[in-house]
Amino acid sequence: MKISTKGRYAVRLMIDLAEHNNGEFITLMDIAERQEISEKYLESIVSILSKNGLLISLRGKGGGYKLAKDPEYYTVGSILRLTEGSLAPVSCMEGEANNCNRASHCQTLEMWEGLNKLINDYFDGITIADLVRKSDYSDNYII
Repeated sequence: MKISTKGRYAVRLMIDLAEHNNGEFITLMDIAERQEISEKYLESIVSILSKNGLLISLRGKGGGYKLAKDPEYYTVGSILRLTEGSLAPVSCMEGEANNCNRASHCQTLEMWEGLNKLINDYFDGITIADLVRKSDYSDNYII
């Protein structure tokens, strides 16, 4: 499993919106400048996040983006699954059911299931609020 720039930038975008939340909409240009990410690339990311209810968008003068909920309600796992599609380490772990014809006698299935659980539990255990708090102090916070 390798997290793409889309997934990494989506997490950075959400942190930026949380850190600069003052009740106003934040322009994509401001986020792009602070994060050193192409505004055009961020457009594709905010589109996904907005369509899935993570962001509120407003077009026109005074428009931009803001979080739909408090940062505590967004896990890194939920953001990555939206942008990456899956966090599964192997293809047979993608989706609800394992459709592999070898599943009934696969000697490595439990190992892959364990890794899949570790990955999802890890990312689901970290919120955007956790990452914002991490940047507020220099502690030995492990992420």
